Amino acid sequence: MHNFEKLIFWQKSIELAKEVYIICAELPKDEKFGLISQIKRSAVSIPSNIAEGAGRNNDREFYHFLGIANASSFELQTQLILTKELNLLNAEKVNSLISNLNEIQRMIYSFKSNLKK
Repeated sequence: MHNFEKLIFWQKSIELAKEVYIICAELPKDEKFGLISQIKRSAVSIPSNIAEGAGRNNDREFYHFLGIANASSFELQTQLILTKELNLLNAEKVNSLISNLNEIQRMIYSFKSNLKK
């Protein structure tokens, strides 16, 4: 079992989720049950799956949940790109979030590689 709260990529994904919640307030209200809901779920899914995997019985299960977390990160990235393409959010803000997200993706990938060894 791993202490997920000490994992830097979990900490960064919590910060990202908080930033996503803040930026979602800028989206049009008619997206409340569409894009806003989807974006928030994806953002929360990243640290949640890291934590769930860390609490599993072995590294193989943790590896699996890190894969799910990473998949959620790419889902979030796609949704953020869409908000930018539709001019729903400021491109600079979205690019900053995506940059942070890319760092988390690299960290998860690296950790998974080390976990598998």
